[in-house]
Amino acid sequence: MNVTSQMSNKKVVVGFSVAILAVVLWSGNFIVARGLAKSIPPVQLSLLRWSTASILLLPFAFSKTKQQWNLIIQHRRYLLGTAFIGISLFNTLLYFGGHYTQAINLAIIGTSASPVFSTFLAAIFLKEKIGIARITGMLLCLWGVLFLMTKGNWQHLQLLKFSTGDIWVFLSAFLFAVYTIMVKKKPAPIDATVFLFIIITAGTLLLIPLLWIQPFFLQQKMIWTPNTSWIILYLGLGASVLAYLCWNKAIPLLGAARTALLGNLIPVFSTVEAVIFLGEAFSNIHLISSIIIITGLIIANLPKRKKEI
Repeated sequence: MNVTSQMSNKKVVVGFSVAILAVVLWSGNFIVARGLAKSIPPVQLSLLRWSTASILLLPFAFSKTKQQWNLIIQHRRYLLGTAFIGISLFNTLLYFGGHYTQAINLAIIGTSASPVFSTFLAAIFLKEKIGIARITGMLLCLWGVLFLMTKGNWQHLQLLKFSTGDIWVFLSAFLFAVYTIMVKKKPAPIDATVFLFIIITAGTLLLIPLLWIQPFFLQQKMIWTPNTSWIILYLGLGASVLAYLCWNKAIPLLGAARTALLGNLIPVFSTVEAVIFLGEAFSNIHLISSIIIITGLIIANLPKRKKEI
């Protein structure tokens, strides 16, 4: 194995490691955020989450942000667009959807639609090739998610009814796919920490006008509980700063489409976390669906064979 191959393999290992860490952190977000849905309105929850993340990043990014300020101004349109789509809208629409749609719809749309969108958007805008293995793996991942959410009974699919909440989540999944593609276009000179700090801070500020728009869609008062502060800290630090740093690191190493496929592991990790933290039972359905999803990921990420000359 030559030096180039070793470096390539190392990039893949690092890419997978940080992407999976991001997925683990995000899977916990589904569990804790669900508990806050009844006590904190969607925009306020997003605002608390991202403002916390921005404050936590400030000491680490302030100096480099000052150094790269001219570069930031130069790419302000790209950064504002990325912030609005990936920070302001993505999670807020997901939280909106959680107020209306059934859990089965939320999980299916949220975990399976975004990787599908990302794969095709990457092919269109980034010219990433989609081979038979990638398509097969993507379909297997989708099958595994559906198997998990229907508890192995495909007749449950007939009970799915797409409500207003489903549309919110569907839009959220599409926006995260767009965000994944946009991160691939990040200007190389901008430091990764600076990039994350700028889009989180800008995304937080762009959430403020949504406070006036929210009442047209949802009327809800905020209820603060003793555990809310700890949950917000988790959302701001783990599910925001660390998860996004890992995800943004994985995209250039693995490619947008391949990274997005790893998002299908979210329901697998969410199941494990539900067993550990919520005391839910782990069944054969969970085991089988996990095997299907992991198999799909392996097939989708098989190395391409070089054509013989």
